Amino acid sequence: RLLTSRKAPREQPPVKSCVSAGCCCHSCRYYFPCQRWLAVEEDDGQIVRELVPVDEAFVKKDSENDGQSLATLGLEQKAKSTTYTVKVKTGDKKNGGTDANVFITLYGSKDDTGIVSLKASKINKNKFERGKVDEFTVESVDIGDLKKIKIGHDNKGNSTGWFLEWVEIDAPSLGQCLKFPCGRWLDKSEDDGAIERIIFPAELQTTEYIPFVPYEITVYTSDIFGAGTDADVFIVLYGSDGICTQQKSLCLNKREQRMYFERNSVNQFIVELEDVGDIIEKIRIGHKGGGLNSGWHLDRVAIRRLLPNGK
Repeated sequence: RLLTSRKAPREQPPVKSCVSAGCCCHSCRYYFPCQRWLAVEEDDGQIVRELVPVDEAFVKKDSENDGQSLATLGLEQKAKSTTYTVKVKTGDKKNGGTDANVFITLYGSKDDTGIVSLKASKINKNKFERGKVDEFTVESVDIGDLKKIKIGHDNKGNSTGWFLEWVEIDAPSLGQCLKFPCGRWLDKSEDDGAIERIIFPAELQTTEYIPFVPYEITVYTSDIFGAGTDADVFIVLYGSDGICTQQKSLCLNKREQRMYFERNSVNQFIVELEDVGDIIEKIRIGHKGGGLNSGWHLDRVAIRRLLPNGK
């Protein structure tokens, strides 16, 4: 993508949208104007920028429905959902891997997820191979505290028998990471012949931490030639007293990177992050470069900390 040279605009005064230092309004929207390149070959060559919030009046030049579409309904639903990261360890035993279709059900104190197929591993192209760990994302309505899981397979394929070492489930919104040890075959010709098992968490291996909260992050890409990017865009939020979130990529995969951050686009994300408190002092946003279309002209970012019910 060809880029054109642009001078950096004059920065706006750093006035917060919530002027009170003690503000506890969880639904406040923070506006972070940028209007600069994040590109090695443009501006000052930086691909990461720190932005401070300004008053709403500086950026509210578009209608209130700017960027709204049917996709917003899906985001509202996602804001009410809980995201689980599921890691599955296949045992390091001869013929321990499986080609069968694996499924899992999470059971909580309020509800269960229903049967969820574990199709796309984030780590390995060939999933459930001997001695390997695979990672999956499962989204569900709030099922409460996680009590047990059921995991199994459909016994279809050339090599179906499976030795499951353990399952680990991380639930950021609950502030818990639970380990479900198995160490048994799911194989009709091994052990007791069962191909699905109910497993309970090992209390001594449960890790607890401060629960994450959902943030609505809206990113506005500028309407100038070459403004869009296919790079991996990430963000860090900073609260008061030096509290900050982990660096979080806004796209889940390369397909999303190609879909989002196009010229003159508005992209909205619901992201679960560490709670930085009621005041967002600044953000750090950038991309990891690489590829032919990495240069990006960012117009602005809007952020809102969501309540538990997605409002």
